[in-house]
Amino acid sequence: MSKPFAISCGDPSGIGIEIIGKSWSLRQEHSLEPFFAIGNVADFEKQVDIPIVKIGEPAQARDAFVHALPVFHIHDGDAATPGTPTLDGAQCASHALEIACGLARSGDAGAIITAPVSKSQLYKVGFRYPGQTEFVSERCGIARENAVMMLAGPSLRVIPMTTHIALKEVPAQLTRQLIVARAEAAVKAMIRNFGILQPRIAVAGLNPHAGEDGSLGTEEKTIMIPAIEELRSAGMNVIGPLPADTMFHDDARAKYDVALCPYHDQALVPLKTLHFFDGVNMTLGLPIVRTSPDHGTAFEIAGKNMADPRSMIAAIEMAAMAVSNRQKYDH
Repeated sequence: MSKPFAISCGDPSGIGIEIIGKSWSLRQEHSLEPFFAIGNVADFEKQVDIPIVKIGEPAQARDAFVHALPVFHIHDGDAATPGTPTLDGAQCASHALEIACGLARSGDAGAIITAPVSKSQLYKVGFRYPGQTEFVSERCGIARENAVMMLAGPSLRVIPMTTHIALKEVPAQLTRQLIVARAEAAVKAMIRNFGILQPRIAVAGLNPHAGEDGSLGTEEKTIMIPAIEELRSAGMNVIGPLPADTMFHDDARAKYDVALCPYHDQALVPLKTLHFFDGVNMTLGLPIVRTSPDHGTAFEIAGKNMADPRSMIAAIEMAAMAVSNRQKYDH
């Protein structure tokens, strides 16, 4: 039995509070593992119409979870106003993330799920990371370049080998070493987190038609194919580089377990097309399990009871699956 999962509240003026509350309301329907929220109790009491119980330590969450949403209160202050982000709210989000990481590292939380934050607001209160992924990796003692973002849904898993950089910068960043490192992280994650003992990796080409044998770009021939050959020589089941426009239909997806894509949109467009409401962001390469809903704060609908909790529920479910598979693997 794993410890209860910790869910950081995210920006309390966004939809994080609402989707956490709705996930608790649907806990029995989805057989969700016990979890507790981290944040300001006042935000939850104001924004969700469910029973709330303030807890002083994570160990109290499992028993409390049956009857109410446990909230680990870590931030005193007035309740946030949905749709109106403030510096106080950003500070709350930052504290919640920090404490979630600490609880997972100490073993007091079985996994962490991070609700959406506003990076622009966080930057105003001294947050100096590109995003939550980089923060979590540092707190876990993992170099940023070794923490890998994977987006996953029921029928597709994708890893963007480069993430939040301009498209013109991608060719210079796409090195043989990067491809090998991302593939190795993918293989380890498929085995340990997903229980897939012989993972199949597909690599998307950078250029149209995967370069058309060099006539539409040479990166496939000079960088990608040598990397794939290196991975194959190490015993990994890797195919590619494949034309990206033909590798995401139903029959193609059945031939691999995870796709590695050179740039951000090449990975996220098919994932969000197929799994817009139930996509999950999972960070690979960490000693803890960390997942997140694959959407933002949605300030424009916060407080209007319009937020869809499916991605949060999927993030909790994926965390539970990863924790279970890790326990089996470790034993």
